Amino acid sequence: MAQNLLTVLLILASMSFTVLGNLALKAGAERNGLNAVWPLSVLNSQVVIAAGAFALAFLFYAMLLKRLPLSLAQAIMSVQFVLVILAANLLLHESVGMVRWLGIGLMAIGLLVVGISPEAKPAPPVAIHDAQ
Repeated sequence: MAQNLLTVLLILASMSFTVLGNLALKAGAERNGLNAVWPLSVLNSQVVIAAGAFALAFLFYAMLLKRLPLSLAQAIMSVQFVLVILAANLLLHESVGMVRWLGIGLMAIGLLVVGISPEAKPAPPVAIHDAQ
């Protein structure tokens, strides 16, 4: 039970930091940077916060990959795309038209199907030979 709870917490942490990173990056992209010269032209406090959030999301995702197969972890983490769109709509007041809502719904249904599908049998390991 504790193992499952930890897995769920890793998923939620990675997704939360990914959503935060995207929101902070969008806010930072709309502000002036430290200097007019690239890359300083895009560097400001929000961009730094975004980079930190993405780094934390990366670390939590790496820890998640120790617990789940990549194919399942990636399918679960795809929910973050839906969450970023919802957060952009709710917090940044970005417009999401009816066709996009339909696409988001289809994505959510697809992710649900992947999430409840039975686990596939592991594939045999691939042998890597030195080409000479």
